[in-house]
Amino acid sequence: MPETPPVLIVDDQPAVVRALGVLLDLHEIPHQSAASPSEALAIARRQPLAAVIQDMNFAPGETSGRAGVELFHALRQVDPELPVFLITAWTSLETAVELVREGAADYLQKPWDDGRLVATLRELLAARARTLEAARRGQEVAASRAQLAAEHDLRGLVYASPAMHRAVALALSVAPSDAPVLFTGPSGSGKERLAEIVQASSPRRGGPFVRVNVGAIPDSLLEAELFGAEPGAYTGLRSRRVGHFEAAHAGTLFLDEVDSLPLAGQVKLLRVLQSGELMRLGSSRSQVVDVRVLSATNARLDEAMASGRFREDLYFRLNVVEVRVPSLRERHADVLPLARHFLDRFAAERGEPLRLGAAAEEALLAHDWPGNVRELENRVRRACLLAGQAEIAPGDLGLGAEAEAESPSPPLSADEEGERLGLLRRLAEVEGNVSRAAEALGISRQALYRRMARLGIEIERRPKP
Repeated sequence: MPETPPVLIVDDQPAVVRALGVLLDLHEIPHQSAASPSEALAIARRQPLAAVIQDMNFAPGETSGRAGVELFHALRQVDPELPVFLITAWTSLETAVELVREGAADYLQKPWDDGRLVATLRELLAARARTLEAARRGQEVAASRAQLAAEHDLRGLVYASPAMHRAVALALSVAPSDAPVLFTGPSGSGKERLAEIVQASSPRRGGPFVRVNVGAIPDSLLEAELFGAEPGAYTGLRSRRVGHFEAAHAGTLFLDEVDSLPLAGQVKLLRVLQSGELMRLGSSRSQVVDVRVLSATNARLDEAMASGRFREDLYFRLNVVEVRVPSLRERHADVLPLARHFLDRFAAERGEPLRLGAAAEEALLAHDWPGNVRELENRVRRACLLAGQAEIAPGDLGLGAEAEAESPSPPLSADEEGERLGLLRRLAEVEGNVSRAAEALGISRQALYRRMARLGIEIERRPKP
């Protein structure tokens, strides 16, 4: 286990430093101290810190809080995620409140309440530990992804999250075999891209990769589309039709929305998977095909089997290995890398460079992405078409306060209502604590407050004791 970073106490009064030090020692919280802003910055640049407890004034007779403001901003430049806890006299209270609006973790007035300080600090340290652990995992993912990209064709897949990395690693581990793979996950999450990676990293990489959206094939044409048909097999067919299985011979067949297969089609597909032979519609002669089948669904196949809509024997034929592709809301670390990737592509089409503004990035992270990666791509495309300047704003993406101003107070859509209920559940889990809810969602408190305002969620703010 890595060593726990210390809390840095910054105060020019030795008595205050001693009092805080004894308090943290009693609660077994590691700490260091600095007597000046310059000393504090030197320590922050030299080593990781769990949090900072800082005074607002550092000279005798000084009451403006200006030095505390400068220190706060300098610390945030060193580490934008560093929790900074302000301790202030009443004369600097207004300045401390303003810094909390700018991102300071909290403030306490002198003389402080030991119990409240320790309780708040423990909460901050727990959140900070999660942030540092997430950063560590992110670095590990980046290194491992680079190694995978050097050894395999990732088909341009962009990701930074551990959740997506696990899915990619699993897909690559089964790629060398001929085992059927079932990709599960919500629509627009990237199942087809992972299927491409399996094909590109398999011994069949030189063969065809045939994509079939099963849900788009009418039931009456399903057999002919999948297995082919002889002339005259149905009205209007004058020449032999090559089915998708034949087209994928010596390669890979990707069946998307496989849950939409009718029962009759499921029986025929099962027969081909079991025997490796198919018979064209209208033919009396079977033929052998060498095809690896990958399939995908955004449906709950266990529920479909329980209701009799999907055959259990076909399920186990298709699902030798299941690769679950997480939704975008489960992998917030992927949002900005993907957004920048799409922005570069669409900006090139527009013919001029574009960049995401800080407010746009915050709006992207605050959104729940019911449409997953597909929605993100479409929103970035929209921004590239509508942006009137080089810096993308939330309104260009159709997100945030600017977008709301264009359409004041519309009724919540089904997706928004689901987002609202999900957020209410998350807030209930943390007893209405906005800081903990924001940390769990991977966004700032300010971004969470904006999302709550957009969805009409109000929480009574408890007065500070």
